[in-house]
Amino acid sequence: MTSFRAAAAGLALLLAAACTAPTPPRSQASAAAGTACARPSGPLGAETATTIDVIEQAYFCILDRYYSGATLDARSLLTSGFIALTQELNRNGRDVPEATMPALTGDRKADWTAFEAAYRKITDQVPELRDKLAVVTLEAVVSALGDNHAQWMRDVKPPPDSYDGDGYGLGLQVNVTGLQADGGPGVALPPLFVTAVQGGAAQAAGLRPGDIIESINGSAPFVEGKATPAIAALYPQYPEARPVRLRLLRQATGHRWTATLKPGLYPQDPAALQVVRSELLEDDIAYVRLRGFPSDAAKRVFNAITRLRTGRTLSGVVLDLRGNGGGSPSEATRLVSAFVHGQATGYQCAVDGTCETMRTDDTVELLNLPLVVLINSDCPSACEHFSSAVKDLRLGRLVGTRTAGAIPGPAQSYLLANNTLLRFPTTRHLGPNREVIDRIGVPPDHHVPLTPEDAAAGRDPALAKALTLLHK
Repeated sequence: MTSFRAAAAGLALLLAAACTAPTPPRSQASAAAGTACARPSGPLGAETATTIDVIEQAYFCILDRYYSGATLDARSLLTSGFIALTQELNRNGRDVPEATMPALTGDRKADWTAFEAAYRKITDQVPELRDKLAVVTLEAVVSALGDNHAQWMRDVKPPPDSYDGDGYGLGLQVNVTGLQADGGPGVALPPLFVTAVQGGAAQAAGLRPGDIIESINGSAPFVEGKATPAIAALYPQYPEARPVRLRLLRQATGHRWTATLKPGLYPQDPAALQVVRSELLEDDIAYVRLRGFPSDAAKRVFNAITRLRTGRTLSGVVLDLRGNGGGSPSEATRLVSAFVHGQATGYQCAVDGTCETMRTDDTVELLNLPLVVLINSDCPSACEHFSSAVKDLRLGRLVGTRTAGAIPGPAQSYLLANNTLLRFPTTRHLGPNREVIDRIGVPPDHHVPLTPEDAAAGRDPALAKALTLLHK
C-alpha cells in the first residue's frame, strides 16, 4: 500500500520556491549516486532476485533523481525500510535479537553503510526469508516518499486463465476510491455505498448500486466521519484472494444482510473498457466520456465530437472525466488546445524552482463550443491537469466533486539491476495559476455529489446539472 506521509514537506518547499528560489546545496551521497540508475532501453530481461545491492541502488537512485531528492531527509527512507523489515520478521515468527535500528546521523553514505550492516546481520540469520525481506524493505523505502506516482514495478504474473478485458477483484465500485482507501489525498464522506456492480462476486451475491456497506470484515468503514483502513479490503489485487465479509443495507426496503465476496476474475462490459464513449444528448449536446489520456486521447475526443456535430448545430460539449485514470500530460495539453490558444496549461518545476511551461498546441483547431466537464475524486494526474486548465483559464465549468489531488508530476522510469523498474516524478506539477494541485485537487464550480438514492435509482445529478448549464 502506498503511504502519503512525506508529501507535505515537498509541497511546502515548492510553494516557498514559487519558481524563483536558488538551487539548494546537495547533501552527501555515495560516489555512485550519479550513476545509480539509468533510463531503460529496450525490453527488460527476466526479473532476478531482489537483494540488498538492489535496495542500495534504489536508495541512491531516489536521492539522485527524485524531484526532492536533493533536499530529502534520507533517514526517512531507511527508517521506513527497517520498520517493514522487522514487521515481516514478526509476521513470520522469526524475530531476532539483532533486529534493532542503527543510529542514523543524516550523512547519506554513512547512514546507508550502517543500515546495510544491520540488514545483512539480520538476514544472515534467516536465509529462508531473505527474498521476502528484501521485497518488503524496498517497497517500504519507495512508499516512504509519500508520492502516489512513485512505485517499484515488478514482473507480476497475471491470474491463470485470464483474458484481455478481465477484471480482478470483488466486481464492484464504491463511492470511496482505491486511492482514498489507501490513505491518499481527498476526503471520503460517509456513508459507504455501491456505485456500480461490474460482475464477479458482487453480481453473484445480488448487490445493487445504492446498497449501503455498514461493515467490512466486522469493521466500520467510517469512525466519527473519517474513513478507516477497512475500506482497502474492497480493492484486492491479484494474488490477494482472502474473502471479504460485508454487512449491507438496502435503504429502499430496509433489508439488512451479510454477503461474503471472494476476489476473482470476472469479464467486464466491453463498453466500460472503451477509452472514449460518445452520444448525442437532448438533440444538441455532445456527451463524451474519456476513461484516460493515452497517446491518442485528444484525437479520439475530437473525432467523436466531429461525428456528433455532422449535420447539426451543437449547443455544447459535456466531457465526462469521472473515473479517468490519467495518462499523458501532452495529451491533456492537446485537448485543452481545442478550447483556447496561446496559453500555459501548467508548469513542471524542479526543486530548485526552475520551471518548464506547458503551452497549448495552437495547430489544434478550436471547437468554439461551450464546455462542461464532469469530475470526481476518481480523476487523478493528467485528468487534473486538464481540469485545472479549464478552471484557471475559464474555458468551461466543472461539475461534480473535487478531483483526486494526485498529480505530483509525470513519472520517469529507471532500471534496477534485477530488471525491475523504479518510477517516480523528477519535477512537480503546478496549475496555470502556478498553484499546487497535488493532495489538494481541483474544486468543482458546481458541487453535485452522488447519493445512495441517486445510485439506486440510476440517476446522474451531475450530468443533469451539466445539461441545464448548457441550455441556459
